[in-house]
Amino acid sequence: MINPARSILETTVSFFIFITFCSSSMGQDPYFFYQKTNFDQSIPTPEEYLGYSVGTHHTRHDQIVSYFKALDESSEKVSFQEIGRTYEHRPLIVLTITSQENHQKLDEIRRQHLELCDPKQTSPDVSKMPIIIHLGYNVHGNEPSSSEAAMLTAYYLAAAQSDEVKNYLDKAIIFIDPVFNPDGRDRHSNWANMHKGSPLVSDPLDREHNEVWPGGRTNHYWYDLNRDWLPLAHVESKARIEFFHQWLPNVLTDFHEMGTNNTYFFEPTKPFGSENPVVPRDNYDKLNSLLAKYFVKALDNIGSLYFTKEVFDNSYPGYGSTYPDIHGGLGLVFEQASSRGHLQKSSTGELSFRFTIRNHFTSSLATVEGAVAEKDVFLQHQRDFFTSAITESRKNPVKGYVFGDLHDQNRNKAFLDLLLRHRIDCYEVPQTLRLNGKTFEKGSAFIVPTEQAQYRMVRTMFEKVTQFHDSIFYDASAWALVYAYGLPFESLTGKSLDFGKKVIRENLSGIDAEVRKSKYAYLIDWKDYYAPNALNHLLKAEIVVKAAFKPLNIKLNDGSTKDFGYGTLMIPAIQEKVDSETLYKTLLEVARESKVKIFSVETGFSNTGIDLGSGNFRTIKVPKVIMPIGEGVSSYEAGEVWHLLDSKVGMPVTKVDLVDFGWVDLHDYSTLVMVSGSYSLFDDKMVERIKEWVKAGGTLVTLRAATSWAINKKIVDEKLRKKEASEEEPKRLDYVSAGNVRGADQIGGSIYATDLDITHPLGFGYSNRELAIYRNSKVILEPSKNPFSTVIKYTKDPLISGYISKGNLDQLKNSASLIVSSLGRGKVILFADNPNFRGTWYGTNKLFLNALFFGEHIRTP
Repeated sequence: MINPARSILETTVSFFIFITFCSSSMGQDPYFFYQKTNFDQSIPTPEEYLGYSVGTHHTRHDQIVSYFKALDESSEKVSFQEIGRTYEHRPLIVLTITSQENHQKLDEIRRQHLELCDPKQTSPDVSKMPIIIHLGYNVHGNEPSSSEAAMLTAYYLAAAQSDEVKNYLDKAIIFIDPVFNPDGRDRHSNWANMHKGSPLVSDPLDREHNEVWPGGRTNHYWYDLNRDWLPLAHVESKARIEFFHQWLPNVLTDFHEMGTNNTYFFEPTKPFGSENPVVPRDNYDKLNSLLAKYFVKALDNIGSLYFTKEVFDNSYPGYGSTYPDIHGGLGLVFEQASSRGHLQKSSTGELSFRFTIRNHFTSSLATVEGAVAEKDVFLQHQRDFFTSAITESRKNPVKGYVFGDLHDQNRNKAFLDLLLRHRIDCYEVPQTLRLNGKTFEKGSAFIVPTEQAQYRMVRTMFEKVTQFHDSIFYDASAWALVYAYGLPFESLTGKSLDFGKKVIRENLSGIDAEVRKSKYAYLIDWKDYYAPNALNHLLKAEIVVKAAFKPLNIKLNDGSTKDFGYGTLMIPAIQEKVDSETLYKTLLEVARESKVKIFSVETGFSNTGIDLGSGNFRTIKVPKVIMPIGEGVSSYEAGEVWHLLDSKVGMPVTKVDLVDFGWVDLHDYSTLVMVSGSYSLFDDKMVERIKEWVKAGGTLVTLRAATSWAINKKIVDEKLRKKEASEEEPKRLDYVSAGNVRGADQIGGSIYATDLDITHPLGFGYSNRELAIYRNSKVILEPSKNPFSTVIKYTKDPLISGYISKGNLDQLKNSASLIVSSLGRGKVILFADNPNFRGTWYGTNKLFLNALFFGEHIRTP
């Protein structure tokens, strides 16, 4: 934030003087490069290359990429590489800056650094090793100042000829990742540039400062990539984690923006309350504030106000500023007041884009300065971190975790892929194990030992936590992803474990695509995670597919018998629009693409359960899904639906802005999905249209706040659970405690136990009634009056992991998570929770997909 000692007039005049100066000279801009430093004139400044002064225009991602390539071409101290591509095919890039000598032996330096992090290797002399610094920027696309700062930082380190910079490059390998989120950045940059006025308009109400929905914060699928370092749902995160583990940096920065009326934040974060439970104490006592004095000195020097130890936390391991802490490094979050455009009024004056850039540029250089000065501390900490991981693991009574679902190899492999991307060692079970009433069979179960370098990441994936220093969470308070994947698992105790073959990612191939020809019928087990994908592709190919509404056991054409559960797909060979050979080729292609097993039978007579000609096999139609989006609708939840259907099912979803929804003929669609939102643009007439459409046979699916909306609009006769009013006299509390008291009453993201009716069409594909649910809202449903309509119910003691206040927990007990309500010939499917959370809740995705495929077949007794 602007120094209040400077008047608004001084700030504005100085701003335009600098613009004029830079526009005319196209050299080093003194607003940023105020120190007396000689620069290599053969290396282009950002201004020279771009044709405008930094901060006078929002730089597109392709221009940043081109400039970084130009630095590579003009300096022997710089190398450019592409590490991946976004969904919109923008390159993800990293610039490496170090001395020429270091450049010539990068492979050797990387090998030595990884040996430092390997407890099995002899400890090297850290005083002779360079520190690894990763400067990362712009994970939220509409927080754009940091990418501009990244260009200035890259230029400064490449071109400055001072002894100070030479020392940096001799003692550090510096990576600059200028844009974590290229798709979101360009969405915002184009918005800001196309609405920029001349003269600039600082009024916060101006269109430049107010993006249309969904804004540039998120990636292509409207996901927050700063929550994706752990779940790795997206291509950007997968590429970034792959690069991260190639180097395991000692310091990694994560630059952000916050509200315009704030100042500047740097670490340390809030002590104790914001800390991750698996990170060693010395990370916070020794490292977290180690660089603060360098930030203080640098920001004091330019007169910028700042604050520390408040608001922001480092607990959730999916943050870019927390993930490095679980790998022996230091993640650093910076937050800058945002101009949300080029110039905006704030409570202390006019805040310019250039000012925001200068703060992040200043902190970038201070990070390098401090990291190099303290390099031996960082390197030794990282060595000690991984060594202590082995020591701590040996003291832990839990020696490993075994997991695996006998009925769903695709979900097993998806979780294995996640673990391996995080460099967690996994092994096949050498023989069938029976633990705590659960059977883990050889061939479909795996062991993750705790005694390994990634011990703390193993704990992150499997441990449940219910005790906390604080009750205020910036984001989730639970993240054990084994629950997200819905996999049976148990901890292993004992002195030693027997391991089978080590699992490597290259061996996580798809299911055997061999399909035996049949003259009668083919079957697909709906328990397979990718069975909905197979069903969708078959329906698009106009193949007749029926689903079993009761289980059966039948003889296969290889002579064996198999149990098939609720939802099993049956493709009759003699009732198709296509000939048997075309059908077979289609099934073979689907098996390969969808990674599902397709079984062949030569009889319709089952050993037990329903026969294939039973009326309990019902023909499934192609769902035609429509989803309202726009202002007032959660872009996160809408993006999660879109991403799920795109990436996991291959099903199109029609996304229509609320302002255009009045033109929609709902009868062209089978299913209306409404995610959380206020839906204030839906007047009484639109509500009535939706009700009439449902009565005519449509299926309405609502998530979280949309469920509250449907109940409040009396579309269904269901009830929200309300807290009972207390007759006691209200407590008197100190004003300063209000934030903590109110914050503790929120449900910020935790995991709960529920009971699922696996015989209900919405529960098809599940073999266990116990189901872990992720909850991050206070939408609490009363169970339905109809005894057959409450599909999922919270248990009487539901908390598995995470924080929840006692009052909220008491209210949640025995409430409903999923209800089906009849309306005429149609159905309203009410989710109190979000089954698609952050693209990683594989364990609950099928509930939502069942609603799409089977919703019209639900018969409420």
